[in-house]
Amino acid sequence: MDVARTEVGPGAEAEPGAEVKPGAEAKPRALTKVSRGSATRLGLMALPVAFFAVFFAYPVAAIVARGLHVDGVWRLGRVADVLAQSDIRHVLWFTTWQALASTALTLLVALPGAYVFARYDFPGKQVLRAVVTVPFVLPTVVVGTAFLALVGRGGLLDDLWGIRLDTTVWAILLAHVFFNYAVVVRTVGGLWAQLDPRQEEAARVLGASRFTAWRTVTLPALSPAVAAAALMVFLFTFTSFGVVQILGGPTFSTLEVEIYRQTSEIFDLSTAAVLTIVQFLAVGAILVVHAWTVRRRESALRLVDASLTARRPRGAGQWALLGSVLATVAALLVLPLAVLVQRSLDAPGFAYYKALTHDGGGIFLVPPIDAIGNSLRYAVAATLIAVLIGSLAAAALARRDAGRLVRGFDALLMLPLGVSAVTVGFGFLISLDKPPLDLRGSWFLVPLAQALVGAPFVVRTMLPVLRAVDERLREAAAVLGASPWRVWREVDLPIVRRALLIAAGFAFAVSLGEFGATVFIARPDNPTLPVAVARLLGRPGDLNYGQAMALSTILMVVCAVALLVLERLRTDRTGEF
Repeated sequence: MDVARTEVGPGAEAEPGAEVKPGAEAKPRALTKVSRGSATRLGLMALPVAFFAVFFAYPVAAIVARGLHVDGVWRLGRVADVLAQSDIRHVLWFTTWQALASTALTLLVALPGAYVFARYDFPGKQVLRAVVTVPFVLPTVVVGTAFLALVGRGGLLDDLWGIRLDTTVWAILLAHVFFNYAVVVRTVGGLWAQLDPRQEEAARVLGASRFTAWRTVTLPALSPAVAAAALMVFLFTFTSFGVVQILGGPTFSTLEVEIYRQTSEIFDLSTAAVLTIVQFLAVGAILVVHAWTVRRRESALRLVDASLTARRPRGAGQWALLGSVLATVAALLVLPLAVLVQRSLDAPGFAYYKALTHDGGGIFLVPPIDAIGNSLRYAVAATLIAVLIGSLAAAALARRDAGRLVRGFDALLMLPLGVSAVTVGFGFLISLDKPPLDLRGSWFLVPLAQALVGAPFVVRTMLPVLRAVDERLREAAAVLGASPWRVWREVDLPIVRRALLIAAGFAFAVSLGEFGATVFIARPDNPTLPVAVARLLGRPGDLNYGQAMALSTILMVVCAVALLVLERLRTDRTGEF
C-alpha cells in the first residue's frame, strides 16, 4: 500500500513510501528517559557518596594504613601474626559467642511482645511503644550505667538479696536484650501487624491446629522480618562497646573494646588495624545478608492496613499473654531505668544534680552541666546533616530504575552502625589534620561523627515511604514541565513530610547518645553527655557516681520526650525503627 504521509512523532513526517517500523519513536524516548533518570539518580547520590567517602571511608582507611603501612612497606604478615595470638582468638570467640547468645535471648523475649503490639489494641499502647524504644536510642554507656545500678555492687539486687551480676556474662546478655528489645518489636511487629489474619483463620477452618496454622502460614511470611531483626541484633551486639566495657570489666572484651584498648591504652595501631579489618569484613557480610532479607520482605508479601488487624484481647489466654508481656517490659526495661533515676536521687536535696553546676573537679575544664548544652547543640547540627544526606540517599534508592550498584549502596549506608566507632573517631584525629580538612580543633568534628550514625536511620525511615509514592505522580509533574527539584517539593515532600520529621527525631536521639567516636574527639572544655557519664564513672567516689546517674537520667528523659513526640507523629507501624 502506498503511504503518502505517516506521522512518526510531533512535528516529524516520513517521506512518501517510507516504511515506519513500530517503536521507532519509542526507543529515543526510552533512551532519553533512562539517561534523564540516570542523571537524576547520580545527582542525588553525589553528596551522600562524597560525605561517606570523606568522613567514613577515608578515616577508616587512614587508621588501617597507619597500622599496616610502616616505613613505606605494607606489613600484611601482621594480620596472621595478630590472629595467631591466643588472647586475640579468645576475643574473637567471645565476641561471636555473646552476639549469638544475645540474639537468641532477645528473640525469645521480644517475639511475644512483637505479637502483642501487632495484634492487640489496649489503652496506653502508644506510650508503651515509646517506652520500649527508649533503651534503643540510649547511649550504650547509659545502658551499662542503668544495669550497674541494678545488678552491680551496691545495686538494687545486691541490697535486697546480695546478688551481683556485674563482671559476669549474664549482665552483658541482659543489657543487650534491654537495648535491642525494640529492634525485634518494631521490625517483626511492623510486618506482623500487616499480615492478613484471615489466611491463618482459613487454615484453622480446614482443620489445622492453632500452632500448625501459625507454623505453616504465619511463620514463613514472618521469616524475612525475623531474619532481618536477628541480623540487626547480632550486628549491634557483635560491635558492643559501652555495655561490655562497663559491665564486663577486665574479664570480657569484644572486638570493639579490644580495638579501643589497643588504640588508646597500648597504642598498638597495627593490632587495632587488623581487628578493624576483621570487624569490617564480618559486618559487611552481615549487612549483605540483611539487605537481601529486607528486599525479600518488601517484595514477597501482600500486606493489609495495620489498623485493621489489631483488636482488644479476648479470653483469659490473650489477657494472660498481654499481662506477661507487660510484666517483662516492666522488669527488663522499666526497672533498670527506674533504678537509674532512684540512684540519682539518693543524696538529699537533689545534691547530685546541684553538683553538676560546680566545677569539673579535675575531670572537666567546665561544670558537668555544660555537657547538656553541648550535646543538644551537637545533636541539632548532626541531625541537619543526617537528614540532608539520608534524604538524598533515600530518594536515590527509592527510584524504581535504581541499578544493582545503587542498591549495593543501601548496604554500605549501614556500615557506620557496625564498623568500630572507636576506629572512626581515632581515624578522624589522624586523617582530618591537614588543609583543607584540618578539623581537629573545630567543634564541627563531633556533629560529623554523630551524623554518620544518624544518616542510616534517616534512610531506613524514609525509604519505605518514598517507595510507596506512586511513580505516575512524579511522571505527570515532569510531563507538565516541573524540574526534579520542583517534583520533589510538590509531589514527594507533602507525602513524606511526617516521615521526614520522624527520621529527624530518630537522628537527633541517636546523635545525642553517640559515644564510641566522640569519646576520642570531644574536647575537655566541650564534653558531650555520654562522654561526661563515662568519665564520671571512671573516677572513684560517691559524688562522681551520683553525678553520672544524674546526667544519665537527664539524657534518658530527653530521649523519652523525643520518642513520645515521634509516636504522636507516626501514622503507620511499617518502618524498621
